[in-house]
Amino acid sequence: MFSLNDIEKACFEAAEELCSVAKAKAGDIFVVGCSSSEITGGKIGTASSPETAEAVIRGLMRALEPRGIYLAAQCCEHLNRAIIVERAAVPGAYCVNVVPQPKAGGSFATAAYKHFKDPVALESIAADLGLDIGGTLIGMHLKPVAVPVRLSVKNVGEAILLAARTRPKFIGGCRAVYDEDLL
Repeated sequence: MFSLNDIEKACFEAAEELCSVAKAKAGDIFVVGCSSSEITGGKIGTASSPETAEAVIRGLMRALEPRGIYLAAQCCEHLNRAIIVERAAVPGAYCVNVVPQPKAGGSFATAAYKHFKDPVALESIAADLGLDIGGTLIGMHLKPVAVPVRLSVKNVGEAILLAARTRPKFIGGCRAVYDEDLL
């Protein structure tokens, strides 16, 4: 059994490591899909845990806030995997009207909505990097060229942890020269 402190620590360490590997910078968007059910050893969507979700939020925000990186919380499929994010992260974006709940949006998105100063919901986003905690399928919310990142943290509680960063598309063919800092 994992404690809430263990879960918070794993999320903090995973976010720190991914930000470092991805060379994340202030203003970047970090998308997270999270199944609190999977973290606690259940099947996705069957055992939503607000307390677990709060621990995940605490760990992530401890890593992201000092860097000026925005968290984008993916809702569950009952809200078509909508995104909850700070309004400041998406100026001028077209927002939708929904407030996530533990059984309609998921405990993680609900916790993010409560934690954010000025939360808004979006149908989609193009994030720079992200974590998938428990097989939540965040790929639809990443920029077009996602690159898997292998982290030292492999699980959050019982949930598998996958990570990705993005990079610009390569164009120009064999004669092109690329900026190594963008790889």
